[in-house]
Amino acid sequence: MICDPASAAGAPDRPGPVRPGEELDRGALARYLSEHLDGIGAGDLDVLQFGSGYSNLTYLVRQSAAAPGGESVEWVLRRPPFGSSVATAHDMAREHRILSRLQGVYPKAPRPVLFCDDPAVLGAPFYLMERLRGIILRGGSAPAAVELDADARRRLTEAFVDAFAELHGIDVEAAGLADLGRPEGYVERQVRGWTERFLAAKTDEVPEVERAAAWLAERLAARETGETTGTARPALLHNDFKLDNLVLDPEQPTRIVGVLDWEMATVGEAPMDLGSSLAYWIAADDPPELRHAPVPRLTAEPGSLSRSEVVTRYERSTGRTIDDPVFYFVYGQLKLAGILQQIYARYKKGATRDPRFAGLLPLIRACGRAAGLAISRDRIDFGPSS
Repeated sequence: MICDPASAAGAPDRPGPVRPGEELDRGALARYLSEHLDGIGAGDLDVLQFGSGYSNLTYLVRQSAAAPGGESVEWVLRRPPFGSSVATAHDMAREHRILSRLQGVYPKAPRPVLFCDDPAVLGAPFYLMERLRGIILRGGSAPAAVELDADARRRLTEAFVDAFAELHGIDVEAAGLADLGRPEGYVERQVRGWTERFLAAKTDEVPEVERAAAWLAERLAARETGETTGTARPALLHNDFKLDNLVLDPEQPTRIVGVLDWEMATVGEAPMDLGSSLAYWIAADDPPELRHAPVPRLTAEPGSLSRSEVVTRYERSTGRTIDDPVFYFVYGQLKLAGILQQIYARYKKGATRDPRFAGLLPLIRACGRAAGLAISRDRIDFGPSS
């Protein structure tokens, strides 16, 4: 969401006009920044919007000739979506706190600049962070400025797993992050919670997702009480670690320089985070509706790691054992279906007019079908040779 490299003409995520109904009060924002940031005047701000995100809203805020020497200054602003009733999913104070504590601990996290808890300014709490410049991959193939052959795709997907493993290797106690979550009972709470959230936002019958939720509950009840060695160590979970939340070096696009969208980060069991990521890992032999989902399809192209290879490399990098990959993959599909269903419900109720949300129902159904395939075949790769 924070991409705009000069070397990547035509790359996605250049900010554009603010969508109708999602405008910010530029005057109020300018006054607030001038009062709370040194060297910033109360002059006019340019505000553009990064249009690719589906959850919290992300804007580019720029003030021309505000800094010494006549240079413009710019930030990225994050605020909750308009019309959302799920307050816990859009806690700006928490997101800002996570980024603050990650400074010096996880160098790929953006640097936060300012947090505002006064809803009188923009109608909701918000925060500003530094703008990271780089390339972000979105749906379809990589932008023309990024030429990735099979070897490069291999290296990038390996770097993805390594950056993920690095995150899960953070000492949450030493980093002051232990209070972000409750690892005890985390798996059961997540399965129950995403099932309840999906049903609460229900707009249409999607029996595939409900069957996946029931399977998870049954599998969870039947699991042994003992945890596999290496699995239960608490970890900092990003909970949305996917290719289009990574910022790539424009000069070396197999190198990851930033990780975005920390709104769902918590402390819990690492394999659940891996399951969330596997739900976005599109493969060439997936059902057609999954292959056309609006996520980067680089993972379905030659050279990229398969989902099983992701798990194997992750285990080797972290020393953790993923004892039941199908369980975590199905959980990822339930969670993704729940997220999409909540967004789709807001669209159906008229709380957002973003036209991208009109076509989410087929993707919700696809999540259920992917979960069903994994359950019926007892594996997370679906090709005949898997």
